[in-house]
Amino acid sequence: MKNLNGVTLGRNVVVEEDVLIEEGVEIGHNSVILKGTHIMKNSKIGNNCVIGIKPQGNNRMRGNESSTTLLISENVKIGNLVSIYSGTTIGQHVFIGDHASIRENVIIDQDTVVGRGAIIELNSTIGKACTIQTLAYVTGDTIIEDHVFIGPCVSMSNDKYMGKTPYELKGPVIKKGASIGNNATLLPGVIIDNDSVVGAGSVVTKDVQNNSTVLGNPARFLKKT
Repeated sequence: MKNLNGVTLGRNVVVEEDVLIEEGVEIGHNSVILKGTHIMKNSKIGNNCVIGIKPQGNNRMRGNESSTTLLISENVKIGNLVSIYSGTTIGQHVFIGDHASIRENVIIDQDTVVGRGAIIELNSTIGKACTIQTLAYVTGDTIIEDHVFIGPCVSMSNDKYMGKTPYELKGPVIKKGASIGNNATLLPGVIIDNDSVVGAGSVVTKDVQNNSTVLGNPARFLKKT
């Protein structure tokens, strides 16, 4: 490791032009920081990460207007083998576990935890102090409000017709304080209202009212929380 102007760099780190790295930042071995990235004070990036990836695709994929800037706020901790795309904003004190992938045009607010191997797809918003646990899949165009818990291996979808019919993609909306149990599946556009609970393994096909617990496949009302 070497220290340059208050920034600690591991071996074989690549930093492209037009990158701003503030004092107290640590970047692990073999990580690549791409053009347009801004890393604020005292953030830590692990080994073998790629930060600031520019989106690509082919003619079967929707176009996506993305900012060329990636902002990583102060005191963020990023694990090993993490990929983060340009156009995204990571709030203060966020923790991102090993092998996580965060696409373009994503906002993750302060104090949120993104677990090991979790995937956050494009155009999604995650609020303050949320927990997105190991291997959870947050589909594109999803809204997650503050203090939401997403259990391990939860899966979400945003394409009601599975690519067969033109359709405006729309992920779930998970409101403040809701909890989603392990291996639950959320279908496109469902609304999980405030402080509701989705039981483990449930398949949510319709909206869940606030302060309700639902369970099963398809998920049905069980009780008020």
